[in-house]
Amino acid sequence: MQNQAVQSGKRTPSDWALFTLLSLMWAGAYQLTRIAVDKGNPDAGLPAAWVLAGRLTIGAAVLWVIMIAMGKRLPPLRDIPRWRTIVLMGLTSSTFPFFLITTAQKTVNSSLAALYTAAVPLFVAIGAHLLFRDEKLTLGSALGVVTGFAGVAVLFGPDALRSLDSASTIAQLMLIGATVFYALSSLLARGAPPMPSISFATGFVTVAAVVTWPFAFMVDPSSVNAGWTHWAGVVGLGVVPSAIAQALYMLLIARTSATFLSLTGYSIPVMAAVLGFILFGETQTWHAMIAFALILSGVWLARHGGGDKTA
Repeated sequence: MQNQAVQSGKRTPSDWALFTLLSLMWAGAYQLTRIAVDKGNPDAGLPAAWVLAGRLTIGAAVLWVIMIAMGKRLPPLRDIPRWRTIVLMGLTSSTFPFFLITTAQKTVNSSLAALYTAAVPLFVAIGAHLLFRDEKLTLGSALGVVTGFAGVAVLFGPDALRSLDSASTIAQLMLIGATVFYALSSLLARGAPPMPSISFATGFVTVAAVVTWPFAFMVDPSSVNAGWTHWAGVVGLGVVPSAIAQALYMLLIARTSATFLSLTGYSIPVMAAVLGFILFGETQTWHAMIAFALILSGVWLARHGGGDKTA
């Protein structure tokens, strides 16, 4: 049973502190990815296949330790419904979006990559409208979706539309694809059979890691020019956003609510932009600022346009 603070919707200072820490961990994933792939330097850095396999394997190992320490275990292999969900979650929440984002960040800034993920709730709203009878779009929420996608179009930019075969355009299309996969994983999680959260996370991160191993072995080691900083980025990705942040997320879910944690969609892009500026001097164009404002406005309308949808 949730405590009284959860039931009343009141958030303690410690809740907000943990929320800020979680947002910072997830925002930092984009900076660590930039370090691992050595953005802008085609002759150095780790290939996406190695970054994926490394971060997911390390993340899975840490989650296994946490799961065992909590006295939990994975569902039995004969439990087909749960394992089907775990496998699909591994692919849609980790393998596919991580590959697309990691590859894109060889070209685009980390803060720009984070901006696209702010649009995840827009795709979730459309998917929920199609899949769930109690999640139909109202006129107000539909207006929010349209506003949000107008922001995505502005973020994509007229230059990208004029040169669809450029590296930057392809990278941004990858980021949009990653956003779609994140939305699919959110929809999948809503219909997931009940199971301990730590077991669920350990299972799908493990599946995601195993899926990437064959692709990692296909890379010729002699073609890789990487130093300790690139490997440090991978270790950081595995330990922090892929493992510790998962455990912290589950703690906050128990302490607060999924609605409260949905606010990370607003905080992560802002924190990623600040980190990108401090660490790498990244700045955004005026149309990116306008796009972000449109996306966030659209997300707010999509959630509240039909009334209170808090959970």
